[in-house]
Amino acid sequence: MDADDWEERVAALWADDEIDAEQRLALMRPLAEAAPHPALGAFELGGAHDSAGHEAEADVHYAAATEAGLATADPARAAQMTVQHASTLRNLGRIDDAIVMLRDAPEHPATGAAPRVFLALALHSAGRADEALRVAIEAVEPTLPRYHRSVRAYAAALTGD
Repeated sequence: MDADDWEERVAALWADDEIDAEQRLALMRPLAEAAPHPALGAFELGGAHDSAGHEAEADVHYAAATEAGLATADPARAAQMTVQHASTLRNLGRIDDAIVMLRDAPEHPATGAAPRVFLALALHSAGRADEALRVAIEAVEPTLPRYHRSVRAYAAALTGD
């Protein structure tokens, strides 16, 4: 199967609302093996495990995708994986690892403000509510039609800056 066909099959599998997460995972395994690059297969398999609630397995596949060079093979997927992997780490109780990963997340159109939103969730899980709220407000601030200066000032005041 060529790369375009593989991409179409993966997209169709994710779009299929008629199957449950376990069925998606079972169907993703052979697609992951047929991926045009090992990092792509590992990423998609990690996502399928993640969606099925198998965070420990997702962690393994996300790490494999990173090691196989996902950042070079597909920067958009790499940006998405940062969010997904960090969320998985948070769910596994590795909150500090999630925070570090999200603070270092590259900006990419594929994820928009998602890294900062997930960072806010991780900070909240770490008991750092004021910092979490600040990050969330700062993630939303650019989308406001006005009040930018005030919102930035209120957000900074949450953490004493």
